[in-house]
Amino acid sequence: MATVHLRIGDLVWGKLGRYPPWPGKVVSPPKDLKKPRGKKCHFVKFFGTEDHAWIKVEQLKPYHPHKEEMIKINKGKRFQQAVDAVEDFLKKKEKQGGKEQVRYQYRMIPISTVELSSIVPVQDDPHFHHFLLSQTEKVRGKDTRSTSIQAADSTAINGSITPTDKRIGFLGLGLMGSGIVSNLLKMGHVVTVWNRTVEKCDLFIQEGARLGRTPAEVVSMCDITFSCVSDPKAARDLVLGPSGVLQGIRPGKCYVEMSTVDPGTITELSQVISSRGGRFLEAPVAGSQQVSNEGMLVILAAGDRTVYEDCSSCFQAMGKTSFFLGEVGNAARMMLILNMVQGSFMATIAEGLTLAQATGQSQHTFLDILSQGQMASTFVDQKCQNILQGNFKPDYYLKHIQKDLRLAISMGDTANHPTPMAAAANEVYKRAKALDQSDNDMSAVYRAYIH
Repeated sequence: MATVHLRIGDLVWGKLGRYPPWPGKVVSPPKDLKKPRGKKCHFVKFFGTEDHAWIKVEQLKPYHPHKEEMIKINKGKRFQQAVDAVEDFLKKKEKQGGKEQVRYQYRMIPISTVELSSIVPVQDDPHFHHFLLSQTEKVRGKDTRSTSIQAADSTAINGSITPTDKRIGFLGLGLMGSGIVSNLLKMGHVVTVWNRTVEKCDLFIQEGARLGRTPAEVVSMCDITFSCVSDPKAARDLVLGPSGVLQGIRPGKCYVEMSTVDPGTITELSQVISSRGGRFLEAPVAGSQQVSNEGMLVILAAGDRTVYEDCSSCFQAMGKTSFFLGEVGNAARMMLILNMVQGSFMATIAEGLTLAQATGQSQHTFLDILSQGQMASTFVDQKCQNILQGNFKPDYYLKHIQKDLRLAISMGDTANHPTPMAAAANEVYKRAKALDQSDNDMSAVYRAYIH
């Protein structure tokens, strides 16, 4: 994008990293927020979201000359709402004689898991690489719009995705499913949702989703139905239970299982779906609630390649990349291996922190050293910060990582392959569960070492 000369109040198209341009307005930054050194940039408030950021001048275009061009290439529902917000702003400004009287207050939100190359960091703390600023309150009156399904706005402003014209169903609105559905809706997909606790559907209905009364009804109404539930039993019950998926499957219907389950369960579900003429894909996801909200999941798929291709726009909306791994069962195997490594690593980190404390070493210094070495990662930083702050709000349930360890160990037994490290970690997580940590974040495994 060409460099332009802009002033406070100018309407622009601003580009965030790898994402396409989004309508915004150049505004004055908060007084306590200094302009990054050596960077030619403007502070931009984006329409249709609550996001603000420093944007490099080469990533900005004037709004009016490029409006038609941008509307042609961006078709998402949220994008259209953002353009409508610009037009409303212009109408109100015209009525006020060109004067604008709205002022904003801000708060900073750390975005630590996404690379947004066009956002300029607003401070140099190594643990918080990228910041966006959210409007929390208009001085002349509170903004009462729902923000519960806007978690992905700061990182997934991706109106250029052309959503499939196929009708999408989604079963299961837990930590992962909620973020996935948010991004599907945001990118303009037509989505019908179902959840065992129906109240969880309300927010998505407000965002434009349709409500299915049963899994069977969702499948019968939709061309592609995704499911994301907690464990193998829940996945089986969803398909084989009363008013389940199987009752709605007809020839040509697609079913995509995103739950992390064992290869045996996946094979069974594939067989029963195929027996009714359905098309089956497994697509478990690597990530967490935050990563799901940000639309940055890694999708591991296996099964019917044509279903994988039909899901292309959906996978773009929910993830940063996807892998097709061949025959049914391969994605389940790979996912369990990944989670086995992650769960074992988390237990080792907790063990290191407690050993540091037991030997009179500073846990904070341990983390500082760790973050400067070869093992430095967002995962390590976030989980250690959780532990040091005593904040175990679930981003990935402890009970689920323990389930994944158990399934990985069983898979190793079937393959006659030893998994002693995973087995040791599994015992630590089982102790944490016995200490009533099941519904906390996996980092609460730390408590197994201190009680």
